[in-house]
Amino acid sequence: MSIWRVALVCGALSTSAVTLAAETEVQVLQDNLSHPWAVAFLPDNQTLLITERSGQLRSWRPESGLSQPIQGVPEVDAERQGGLLDVVLAPDFAQSRRVWLSYTTLDTRGQAGGMVGYGQLSADNQQLTDFRVVLEQTPKLSSGANLGIRMAFDQQGFLYISFGDNFVSSSAQQLDKLSGKIIRLTQDGTIPSDNPFIRHSGARPEIWSYGVRNPQGLALNPWTQQMWESEHGPRGGDEINLLQKGHNYGWPLATYGIDYSGKPVPEAKGTQVAGTDQPLFWWKVSPAVSGMAFYNSSRFPQWKNSLFIGALKEKSLIRLSVEGTRVTEQQRLLTARGERIRDVRLGPDGWLYVLTDEARGKLLRVGLAHEATASRD
Repeated sequence: MSIWRVALVCGALSTSAVTLAAETEVQVLQDNLSHPWAVAFLPDNQTLLITERSGQLRSWRPESGLSQPIQGVPEVDAERQGGLLDVVLAPDFAQSRRVWLSYTTLDTRGQAGGMVGYGQLSADNQQLTDFRVVLEQTPKLSSGANLGIRMAFDQQGFLYISFGDNFVSSSAQQLDKLSGKIIRLTQDGTIPSDNPFIRHSGARPEIWSYGVRNPQGLALNPWTQQMWESEHGPRGGDEINLLQKGHNYGWPLATYGIDYSGKPVPEAKGTQVAGTDQPLFWWKVSPAVSGMAFYNSSRFPQWKNSLFIGALKEKSLIRLSVEGTRVTEQQRLLTARGERIRDVRLGPDGWLYVLTDEARGKLLRVGLAHEATASRD
């Protein structure tokens, strides 16, 4: 395990904010991971599950390191942005041993789309048994881009799933398709009776909200119990949204980005369009946001009321200061490392656990150096 330290300066959103400096400690817990995508903690607070986009689910423990691939994981299509993606534990994992996975497969036309399902993890963490597909993104529209497929549970045990628009932007506004949507299921994989479109003819009953482009992060706000989402804009316009029942988040009608050609998005009608929600926060220049986690631990008080988000293009960890639904300050961490950040999760020890999306990806443990030193004394 190696330790790396750097002094970091916080850039404020407003001129009235005070610039802060803090020394951050980074420990490399594991390297040589094949494009790791997501990490989840088992209830023993020691064992982590890690997905590799090429199709492996592995466990990791401090004393034994990285396991061999866990058996029983479904086959995936690992082209472009696809593969084995998110992993989350059922709220009743201690009893059910249920592990949820999201991944991509191809249909007979060679088009990619998302799959979501679960299996039971064996007591020795070596086998996933009785894997059941719960949801298949239909129709499959993608050549391997704008897939999304993050997952998160809320306090009531409902599972939220983000599906990207598959690079077919118009589909995000079409309620008969799952692309460009946020899905809500029960922890058993059934459709909740209070989903907003369950009685709408021609609409998919799994849909919770719609009009999203390429959602890469889902996280439950621990102070408000509301689900937040981060997504890629086209060229500029990455954004954070507060997910609400039946709401339309605008893509592609409303966006702060432009088309990759440099011209306006063809379907766009402006940055604010009637009947659509504005993002809580957006970036003019896209950092290419990814996984995110709220910080509600007392381990590092300087990070109180923060939201951490990985950045792929900017190769950094973004810290946002949050007051209610307002972002008041942002800071870039880990920029000197030059690594794409794919996922970030808050560990039970109050440290951040971060995955770098590289052919030889890493599992990092991130905290504040002076706090870390004090905790070891």
